[in-house]
Amino acid sequence: MTYRVGYFVGSLSKESINRVLANAIISVAPEDLEFFEIGIGDLPLYNRDLDGNYPAEAVALKDAIHSAHAILFVTPEYNRSIPGALKNAIDWASRPWGENAFVNMPVAVIGASPGNIGTAVVQQSLRAVLSFLNTRQMTSPEAYCSYDEADFLPELSDRTREFLGGFITEFRDHIERVLTVLPRH
Repeated sequence: MTYRVGYFVGSLSKESINRVLANAIISVAPEDLEFFEIGIGDLPLYNRDLDGNYPAEAVALKDAIHSAHAILFVTPEYNRSIPGALKNAIDWASRPWGENAFVNMPVAVIGASPGNIGTAVVQQSLRAVLSFLNTRQMTSPEAYCSYDEADFLPELSDRTREFLGGFITEFRDHIERVLTVLPRH
């Protein structure tokens, strides 16, 4: 079976190091994973007044999530927390009450930062939100990437290829385990 993995890049920047990280993960992923990016840049700010009349961008977001077997969050850390655009997308996808698109979704979190602790703090914040949303999180291995361009460009270093390959293979196995018990489609 091929698993469709939707992924969010938490940065809106076209040159985001987390976009580089997402592309690197895709390049080493098992062949039975099919990836597609779920864009977050065109969403208006979440406003519960629109719960009865969702804008087209938010409907498309929820449709994309529903079409996935699993979700991968690839995110930077902004001020020790979740980037606003990513949190906004999560709010749209989980509302209105009772129509949470993330319920029972297999998810994993990874991120890159030029700093030494990678994205440890944002990942803890994001995991708390994802727990509340009743996702099925891969809790191990955790992956905090201290970004060094030499490990990614023009091609992946051996250690980066091995690390990311191990991470995404574990996620693939997590997806299979979760979907065996809680099928999505």
